[in-house]
Amino acid sequence: MADPRPVGVIGAGLVGSGWALVFARAGYPVRVYDPLPEVRARVLPWARQSLADLQTAGLVGEADAILSRITLCDTVQAAVAGAFYVQESVFETVAAKTEASLAIDAVMDADAVVGSSSSGIPASKFTETCAHRARFLVVHPVNPPHLVPVVELVPAPWTAPDAVDLAADLMRQVEQVPVRLTREIDGFVLNRLQGVLLNEAWALYQDGIASLADIDATIAHGLGLRWAFMGPFETIDLNAPGGIEDYAARLRGLYAGMVRHPAPGPWPDAVIAAATAERRAALPAADLTQRRAWRDGILGRLIAFKKQNRLSG
Repeated sequence: MADPRPVGVIGAGLVGSGWALVFARAGYPVRVYDPLPEVRARVLPWARQSLADLQTAGLVGEADAILSRITLCDTVQAAVAGAFYVQESVFETVAAKTEASLAIDAVMDADAVVGSSSSGIPASKFTETCAHRARFLVVHPVNPPHLVPVVELVPAPWTAPDAVDLAADLMRQVEQVPVRLTREIDGFVLNRLQGVLLNEAWALYQDGIASLADIDATIAHGLGLRWAFMGPFETIDLNAPGGIEDYAARLRGLYAGMVRHPAPGPWPDAVIAAATAERRAALPAADLTQRRAWRDGILGRLIAFKKQNRLSG
């Protein structure tokens, strides 16, 4: 832990709570604020259960010590004042992020850095009028951040390079895996890649090619097994005798022929309704929370396996 000052977390939903665990687990005192008292009230019970699961997976030591580093705050100022780093995780709209950024900007230390958990809205859309706008950038995690370590760092045109460096160094200190983008782009890297897959998955389902369960099985029991420890470029580098150049020579024509023309538009309401019915038949809405806990337990054991085998980035 390089800086003894606390970390502030603004927004305490699923992502914000996960961030609180990330920083507390690494030894930082964490101050958490959410405008909704009922959301704040859920943070510590959720963190306690999550830490118990992490202990079971062998990923943390003394859970009580970690939990003791998380403090709930009643105001933005209480959470942000004196913090060297602030993670904003409010609702994903320009209006909400602008409001939160201005509130943080008014009380932050001049040398602090603010990372937004924005999953697709660039920081230039909501930090332009901040007095300390050079200290703001996107620091986008995968949900849940305390289990999935990759984090995208996306600077606005006015973000200071040393702010990006501080965020990257901090992410490595807290055992996340920073991915640095050189500039803003809609959707960043992760969701642009995920978007291609999702658009094709929806199209296959809409065209009646396969069921949701079979499309999911293709990823979970096929591509996803490799992707759990290597990316697409290393995958294809190993999938042809002569490596990536050989793979491209053999198969680039095949992939070019799969491109849909025209590109798919927004997912149709009727298709979403059919998919919802299929998913709710497989998993009732009342069981979503329990299934998320099951997912988190599996992720914890997978992360433990990757660490044991030096595959954690």
